[in-house]
Amino acid sequence: MKKLKTLILMLFVAATAMAQKGTDIALWPEGAPNDNGNEREKAKVTVFLPEARRATGRAIVICPGGGYSHLAWEKEGTAWAPFFNQQGIAVIVLKYRMPNGHLEVPISDAEEAIRLVRRNAAQWNVKPNDIGIMGFSAGGHLASTIATHSKGDAKPNFQILFYPVITMEPGITHQGSHDLLLGKKPKKKLEREYSNDQQVTRATPRAFIVLSDDDNVVLPANGVSYYLECYRHDVPATLHVYPTGGHGWGILQSFDYHFEMMGELKAWLRSF
Repeated sequence: MKKLKTLILMLFVAATAMAQKGTDIALWPEGAPNDNGNEREKAKVTVFLPEARRATGRAIVICPGGGYSHLAWEKEGTAWAPFFNQQGIAVIVLKYRMPNGHLEVPISDAEEAIRLVRRNAAQWNVKPNDIGIMGFSAGGHLASTIATHSKGDAKPNFQILFYPVITMEPGITHQGSHDLLLGKKPKKKLEREYSNDQQVTRATPRAFIVLSDDDNVVLPANGVSYYLECYRHDVPATLHVYPTGGHGWGILQSFDYHFEMMGELKAWLRSF
């Protein structure tokens, strides 16, 4: 029975990922502005557009997680395209470069992805002022970094964070993400700067935050602290904490609260 359930889940992910073939676009066709020591690693986006008759003008840039060492490309990326496209929302899945201690590398990739969507807004039936960023785990740290640090045409209009790494403070952060982003012995000032709960202002875009209470990989305190700072700064935000689920469930139906979560996310997207 367990094997059958696993097979069904695998087929579900494969089917949703292949339901619509996205279009790959090199993020830096003329060369990336920053170097992480790996010249062979290239940033790109995969674009999934809804049918023109469904298009609402909304778009979401997705940053899959993976501890700043790799990307959970399907369950936290491409497999989400049908869900959003059916709601008329364009999906842009970002393959960002790993930092290897160079924090500006993934940040510049995420900012350029937002700019790319705005440059192509007319062609993709997207409204330039309705572009969000979504991230999972370490990708949630990247997404919340863009939401709290970026300005101008790189700033998103809303954010969706799944079991996000938020703080870089020792003892609460996800240590692997911390070390790969900032290095093993960063200055305290740098840790504070990229502890994104400490960077929330009244200008931070509205947020949807979701996590599991029993997550022992990225402590729930990360997402909860971010929500509290949004509340304190009058930033519209919603926080959903599920009793179980652990970490890294993405769009998998093996997550016990999958259907509740999908419904709550859909309702939140309709709320603005």
